[in-house]
Amino acid sequence: MSKKTVKQIIDTGNDYVIAVKANQPKLYNQMQHNMKLSQPMSVDPSFEQRSDRVTERRISVFDHLDNISSEWVGLKRIIRVERFGTRAHQPYEETAYYISSIALDAADFAQGIRGHWGIENRLHWVKDVVFLEDSSQMVDGYAAANFSILRSFVINLFRHNGFDSLTKAIRYCSHNIQLLFSFLE
Repeated sequence: MSKKTVKQIIDTGNDYVIAVKANQPKLYNQMQHNMKLSQPMSVDPSFEQRSDRVTERRISVFDHLDNISSEWVGLKRIIRVERFGTRAHQPYEETAYYISSIALDAADFAQGIRGHWGIENRLHWVKDVVFLEDSSQMVDGYAAANFSILRSFVINLFRHNGFDSLTKAIRYCSHNIQLLFSFLE
């Protein structure tokens, strides 16, 4: 993410919600400082329990933007997402930060950020863990892009045909070519 990218987004009439990490040290540190000096204008707590995972989330939205460069065009909100709980009975704690050109409350940001992670978990994570996309050694021409498209096609095809688990779908279908072709009908 860069100031130029943010400007292009705003200049084309769009808005942004962008994760900020320590690789943007000036922005990251100023956001931290501003959050310490102010109270959130909106907070959305939530709790979720699924099998071996317990997660508590707290989304806090700040409008204290002092000393943040005006080159971050359109900036209206700073968002802090705190996640803590247990996974496989092991405690964890994570905090993520975002900037946004949209003036929403914490509940609306929570819904959007969770929606994004749903996409991340249902597509990108699957492509990496199940299909080992990040380990791929393809570098010639358009091979990597073409295989990424094919992986997305396969994922969507399996999901369209009722498979929630891609691993189970692959095991079930891998030796049944007639079944695979029936998915295309």
